[in-house]
Amino acid sequence: MSPNGQRYCLDANVLINAWNQYYHKDFCEAYWKELKTLAHQGRIFLADEVKKEIERQDDALADWVKQSGLSVYESDGPITEIVSQIYHADPRHVQLVDNVKGRSLADPWVIAHAISQKACVVTKEFKETQSLKRVRIPNVCEKMGVPWIDDFQMIRELGIKFYVGQA
Repeated sequence: MSPNGQRYCLDANVLINAWNQYYHKDFCEAYWKELKTLAHQGRIFLADEVKKEIERQDDALADWVKQSGLSVYESDGPITEIVSQIYHADPRHVQLVDNVKGRSLADPWVIAHAISQKACVVTKEFKETQSLKRVRIPNVCEKMGVPWIDDFQMIRELGIKFYVGQA
């Protein structure tokens, strides 16, 4: 475990990509058990908007999230105020959310909850350097002074190791 006690606010894409691609529960159950342990320790959490985004799919991942014990933080008045501060910090930040089909609505809430909890954002997004058309979580995090990493870096920071065994 990371000795510094860092907490992590997970973006929906971390769970969705892990489930659908490289850590599916059928062959890497240890990953999902570790997430439950980290949740129980208070090391990882979700914004309520992330949970809603995942549950809209009504699939096996949504079922897992419902029974996982992951802490889910509500987007109350103080969090709404932080979202407002994020939007006012740079006019482009409103591009975190738009009405394009399939676009996440949770992004500003992930950042706001990380600010509120003094946590690190964990996302699969990468920093956009070429285009100003799409504002990404890492760009806004950097502007707001919020640490951000991907899930692989979180695993490294927490010292998690996965081992392959024979049945």
